Amino acid sequence: MSLLELIERADERALAASAVACLDRCLPLLAGPDGPEPLRPLWASCEDGREWAIRLAAVRTAMDDEAVSDGPAARVRAMLGAAPSDFDPAPLREWADACSLVALEIHGRFDTPDGEVPQDAAALLKAARGGEADGVGPLVAGELERQVRILEILAETAGTAGSGAGVRKALDLSVEGRRVLRAVMSRRARIRG
Repeated sequence: MSLLELIERADERALAASAVACLDRCLPLLAGPDGPEPLRPLWASCEDGREWAIRLAAVRTAMDDEAVSDGPAARVRAMLGAAPSDFDPAPLREWADACSLVALEIHGRFDTPDGEVPQDAAALLKAARGGEADGVGPLVAGELERQVRILEILAETAGTAGSGAGVRKALDLSVEGRRVLRAVMSRRARIRG
């Protein structure tokens, strides 16, 4: 099943967790390579939406202290700002879809040596999200795979006694993705520095 199909079929829990996961993997852009994990409170609300709006406000306030130095970091912050306060399927679906695309676009920038976005990037990402991943770079392919896997895990565990374990597995995959982006950022900084 394609990423877009998974997003379309996902419930509130999966939509919230997948969106938070996308932003979580892009955190090194905002918090630096060894920065804090300010999205942890939102992860706790992904299971049932309890205190979602309160925790979202707290995370936004905490992230206001982080300096935003470039376009990709500003986009991650904008996605956090666009998060719906209501834990309802329609706004969460729109947000999850936008977060997915932003995360893929950011990873695409790191796939190129100069950080420039290829002219056909939008078409490649549209096709990849629809199930045709040919032509995307390795970082985009990895990010796409993580997004799909997270939504699959959350769908498999929805409504079960192990649904909390599904959110935990999504968090673990997100942490793995954050490590990948941190390594790429560190390598690029060493090359430039």
